[in-house]
Amino acid sequence: MSHAARLRELNITLPDAPLPAANYVPVVQAGDMLFVSGQISAGPEGLIRGRLGEDMDVAQGAAAARHCGLALIAQAQAALGSLDRVVQVVKLTGFVNSTPGFTDQPEVINGCSDLMVEVFGEAGRHARAAVSAPALPRGVAVEIEAIFQVTG
Repeated sequence: MSHAARLRELNITLPDAPLPAANYVPVVQAGDMLFVSGQISAGPEGLIRGRLGEDMDVAQGAAAARHCGLALIAQAQAALGSLDRVVQVVKLTGFVNSTPGFTDQPEVINGCSDLMVEVFGEAGRHARAAVSAPALPRGVAVEIEAIFQVTG
């Protein structure tokens, strides 16, 4: 099954690929690797702000991370023209806006990791880092960047 068909089967609608908020490009392709800049947590109502361990729980953080994943996939689709060019999700690096005592960053970033496996199947399994940050841009809860292996 194609990745686009899988999205339809899962009833997932991708957002528009977000525009850069500063002096960078959202995607760079080098050979068969596609590097997608960090996507911050934003949903249909706007930015998802908060700090894990302070005013957000793990489930809310995982939902924010899932939104980051949707934006990452949207950026890949915009750059490639078709998600069927994705061979492998190689790596995610996730940053969680959290208090010093919060230690569930992996469970938060699972919101994105789980989405990648839902959409891409075995090709969605990836290497990963999930780290704490004392603050993130615009006060968002999560930011995640991705590396995809692609064809063409």
